[in-house]
Order: sequence, then structure tokens, then C-alpha cells
Amino acid sequence: MSRKSWFLFLAVGLLWGIPYLFMKVAVKEIAPADIVFARVFIGSLILVPIALRKGVLMDALRNYRHVLPYAVAEMIGPWILITTAEKKLSSGLAGLLVATVPIWSTIISSFHGDRTVWHAKRLFGLVVGFIGVVLVVGIETFSQKQSFLSIGMIILAAIGYAWAVIRVNRKIPQVSGIAINGVAMATTALFYLPFAIVQAPTHLPSHKALLSVLSLGLFSTASAFILFFKLMSDIGPARASLVTYLNTAFAVVLGVVLLGEPLTAGIAIGLPLVLLGSYFAGRKAKSSS
Repeated sequence: MSRKSWFLFLAVGLLWGIPYLFMKVAVKEIAPADIVFARVFIGSLILVPIALRKGVLMDALRNYRHVLPYAVAEMIGPWILITTAEKKLSSGLAGLLVATVPIWSTIISSFHGDRTVWHAKRLFGLVVGFIGVVLVVGIETFSQKQSFLSIGMIILAAIGYAWAVIRVNRKIPQVSGIAINGVAMATTALFYLPFAIVQAPTHLPSHKALLSVLSLGLFSTASAFILFFKLMSDIGPARASLVTYLNTAFAVVLGVVLLGEPLTAGIAIGLPLVLLGSYFAGRKAKSSS
């Protein structure tokens, strides 16, 4: 990769690794619905005008029947699940569990006729990844350090992420990713607006909480998507997807260093297995046919 590509790769890894820290800080004072609303509202204010200027917004609107399910599975569902779960989970563990997305993508792809899923290396990845997840869930819950329900919410969010991306890639691969995500963010903001109003804070949150929400919208939502699509155009979607593993490393390290979260046995043992399994499960093998 070029220096520019490496810079984009590291920047996206950081921007998509740090939101778990921002959410952990913000959710102490602000309701999850308000956090989700704020980040997608800010994101849509940035992405929709860009899509409009590029002349690609109407493509997403014309294909709204596909963008709406994407919004539900990529943002409306997962972002409230992850934000709510972080009331009881460490940010590092949340990032680790989201790293299972390539594993779920592999399984879902198999139902759509992708026979390369059964290639030996990808099967190896699935098995190793699941062992990692089982160890993480088992160690963290049986040691009573984390909530089993909250862990399940993160895994459900990861499954939603995987399904959403596969759907738009199959149904509307020709539509700009910035347009799709801009419209999806606007849809998510409209959905959460009434909940955000009802659950609005009764007093002004701290500067730390407000800055965390603002950073979520500006950096981890809008800027990260913009940079990711630039990265994808530079090095292709397959190599760009490897940023998932960097996200996880950033999430764990930032949680330990900045929030003082413990590096638990579940994370220490499960992290390398989940990352290794996700890497092999996500590799695109050549079809034997």
C-alpha cells in the first residue's frame, strides 16, 4: 500500500476503534437513544450534502426499499444495542465482540450461495473464531465481570452489521456508499427523534459527555465513513475490510489506557482467537468449480 493508503488505513482503524470509548463516557450521563440520535443527525448533516454535491443522492433515494433495511440492520438496531450494552460492558470487550463481523458475514454469505465458505482456511477461521467467542463469553460471564445479556446484544449488533453490508452489496452495488449511509443516517435520526425528545437530559451533561457525543458524530460516524470509502477505492474492499482487526486493537488499548479498564482473562485469551478466526473466515478463497 502507498503512504496515503497506510494513513487512511490507520485513521479509519482509530476512528472506528475509538467510538466504544466515546459511548462508554457519554452513556453515563446521556440516554442511549439521545446518543444514537445525535451521532446520526450530525453524520447525516455532513454526508447528505456531500452526496448531493456529487450527484449520487437520488440513486440512494430511488433505491430506498434497500436502503431502509440497511439502516435498520446497520444503525437503528446495532447502535442502540451497543450503546445500551456499554452501560455494563467495558469498551474493549464491546470492540472485541464487534470484531466477529467477518465470521457472521462468512456464514450469511454461505446462505446466498457462496461455496468458498467451505474452503478449509475459512472453515478453520470459523472454528477458531467461535472458540474465541465462547471463551470470551464464558470467562467474562462466569467470572461475573460482565453481563451475559449485554454480550448477547453486541453479538446481535455484529450479526446486523454483517447482514446489512451483504444486502446492499448484493442489491445495490452501483449506489454510492456515502449516499447510502447519508440517507440511512437521516432515516435513523428520524426514527430516534421522538425517543430522544422523551429521554432528553433534565440537566446539561458534562463537557466530557457532550464532547464524546460530538466526536461520535463528527469523527466516528461521518469522517470514518468518508475515509473508509476513499480507502476502499484505493486498495479494494477485501483489503480495506482488514481494518476491522485494527479497530479492535484500538478499542481494547484505548479502554485500558484512557479509561483504566482491566485487561481481563476473557479478552486476553479471546482477542487473538477472534482476530485470527475473523481473518481466515473473511479471506476470499478461489472457488474450486
